[in-house]
Amino acid sequence: MNPIPEPVPPEAGFPFEGDAALQEPVVEALRRVLDPELGLSIVDLGLVYGVEIADGLARIRLTMTSAGCPLSDLIIDDIHTELEPVLPPRHEIEIELCWDPPWTPDRMSARARLQLGG
Repeated sequence: MNPIPEPVPPEAGFPFEGDAALQEPVVEALRRVLDPELGLSIVDLGLVYGVEIADGLARIRLTMTSAGCPLSDLIIDDIHTELEPVLPPRHEIEIELCWDPPWTPDRMSARARLQLGG
């Protein structure tokens, strides 16, 4: 029987499905991934649309600020680097880039707005 996931802290801004014990370490790992152009966390920018961890797979739904983002490969590599140490051994990481709904600045956290002067 799978444990019922705890609610996602509002500041995370995305749904989390999976072992509740992994929620905090995964969210904190994703917070360490920065958009290289803005120097802000992908979580605070609202680029993470959801996380699902089940059956040895961590699936991250992610968007970029634009479809032609030249740094998407770097961000994806950083996600792998930060998540691998906090996931159970032999978990695969799958990144699903999605464009619907499209990213807008409205998805940013209050923290990101303050850092960008807005």
